[in-house]
Amino acid sequence: MKTMMQDPLPTKRVHNLIIVDESGSMEVIHKQAFTGMNETLQTVRQLQKKYPDHTQLVTLLTFDSGHTTWHYDNASALKTRGLSWRAYNPCGGTPLYDSIGKGISKVNAQIEEDDHVLVTIITDGEENSSEEWTLKMVRTMIEKLKKQGWTFTLIGTDNLDVESMAHSFAIDEHLEFQQDEEGTKAMFARERHSRVRFNCCLAEGAPMDKGSFFKED
Repeated sequence: MKTMMQDPLPTKRVHNLIIVDESGSMEVIHKQAFTGMNETLQTVRQLQKKYPDHTQLVTLLTFDSGHTTWHYDNASALKTRGLSWRAYNPCGGTPLYDSIGKGISKVNAQIEEDDHVLVTIITDGEENSSEEWTLKMVRTMIEKLKKQGWTFTLIGTDNLDVESMAHSFAIDEHLEFQQDEEGTKAMFARERHSRVRFNCCLAEGAPMDKGSFFKED
């Protein structure tokens, strides 16, 4: 009598935490940021299909000084859909510390042993309105989670000193982009390419070298 073979359980869980600035100055690239987020969600869905033994999970939040919107919270990639145009409406200030702190705290409470976490932070401005988290608190949390294998990336516009900002957060992987239509499109394309390469390295058991996340082939 033949026994039924059970499908193997997924061997890896990958958490995609995506934190996107929704402050008023992002209105300049409103359309491109909106499109870029949806294309990133599509890329994560494609990665789920490409690597079926990985479970891709998505937490996507946007923020300004008036609100934090959790578009997805630990959602299975294949259950995500593109955001509606009304879901992203740049206005207000930039509580960057609060948003990073809230995002990483939420995901940290959801992870299990041996999970992988990729944190993507996209902003066009520096901190100006946080009420709960300080830079020291955020940096301490990031340093702790890096030791647990988390990967953090900071993407900022060319009006910022992105390298110095990343260093202040203890983030090794950073990318600067020009805040116009062409520059924003190119940034999201490069981010998606790097996300795919990150997952390829996970599948092959070959971790990416420190500081090489956005390295171009």
